[in-house]
Amino acid sequence: MKQSLFESRHQADWDAFGSQLEALERGKADAQASQGFAAHYRQLCQHLALAQARGYSSHLIDQLQQLAMRGHQQFYRHRSHLAAQLIRFLFGGFPRLVRSEWRSVCVASLLFFGSLALMGLLTYLYPELIFSLVSPDQVTEMESMYDPDARRLGRFSERGSGDDWVMFGFYIMNNIGIAFQTFASGLLLGLGSLFFLLFNGLMIGAVAGHLTRIGYGEPFWSFVIGHGAFELTAIALAGAAGLKLGWALLAPGRLPRGEALRLAAGKAIQLVCGVILFLLLAAFIEAFWSSTTFASPNTKYAVGAGLWLLVLSYLLLAGRRQHAPD
Repeated sequence: MKQSLFESRHQADWDAFGSQLEALERGKADAQASQGFAAHYRQLCQHLALAQARGYSSHLIDQLQQLAMRGHQQFYRHRSHLAAQLIRFLFGGFPRLVRSEWRSVCVASLLFFGSLALMGLLTYLYPELIFSLVSPDQVTEMESMYDPDARRLGRFSERGSGDDWVMFGFYIMNNIGIAFQTFASGLLLGLGSLFFLLFNGLMIGAVAGHLTRIGYGEPFWSFVIGHGAFELTAIALAGAAGLKLGWALLAPGRLPRGEALRLAAGKAIQLVCGVILFLLLAAFIEAFWSSTTFASPNTKYAVGAGLWLLVLSYLLLAGRRQHAPD
């Protein structure tokens, strides 16, 4: 068959297939119209093979090859919806990322939880030490927040249960602000993240030590143990993300600093996405569970211990079995 006859016989099919490809590439393809895509793709591949076997012009062969390549990309591409990506990130991608960045996570956790525990012990042993970090007015405010006789625990303890949604929003903004500070300040060669990890650890430890020493330990610890599993872990992970940025600037290796920072930022931002999800959970628990007084302290301790076990198990075990994409 001459090339002119071959083209005249099949040009309409090629044009229709090209239009179908354009719709698929723009994401505006009609489901019903796409049902015959596989058959049209096979037909085009057959036409390409015939054109090559018969020695038709390179112009026609190139045209058919381009259509075949575009068809191959559409036929075999992995279609992943946002919801599916989010689920995969939650149940596999995020905990795997935390484990892969274990060095930064361990350093940040040691700085944050280490300073918290040390300052708590020192404040408990040396009561006046609290005033080196916290003003007397703030100490009085903290004592009123965790007074055993308070109707509700935490900030704005005199609020009604109807204000819990307002507090949920407040906790979200407050916690995300702290996490973002800890992360973004890593651009200052890591010194900013280092400062905020130590500062927050020292502040929390000082308050914990002081309240425990004056006999307010039960309301305080029963308040923080629940949401603390997510909130405190999130602060440490935000610090790890910031330290990763700082290390990329300090020790870029053989890469230019800009390129090293770009590569580090990709993983650091993914860590922060997981941090935000942790903080949303922490804010919900803090607003609707931690501040209540209807549950006994022992019940809150049990729930809090379960949440800490859940968080640690999730970060250490989730996503170890990675399946191929559907």
